[in-house]
Amino acid sequence: MANHKSAEKRARQNRKRRERNRALRSALRTQIKKLRAAIASGNKGLCLELLNETISKIDKSVTKGILHKNTAARYKSRLTLQVNRLAP
Repeated sequence: MANHKSAEKRARQNRKRRERNRALRSALRTQIKKLRAAIASGNKGLCLELLNETISKIDKSVTKGILHKNTAARYKSRLTLQVNRLAP
């Protein structure tokens, strides 16, 4: 355990950041799973709504440092392709 006051503060900060990052990452993954389930069901209207929400969450996760920008671009590209391939 930390022996100095500054090390104790650093440990508190790290714990808070880790919890925040885990919550954000979990919410992002849940949103992606919802979209993938909608794609599997084939409901294009629902998919288009969820796609906008999902892309927004992906972009926010990049600004918060949860995802790398290239990873986010890959997710957005693949999910958009899958939605666009659905029959109208």
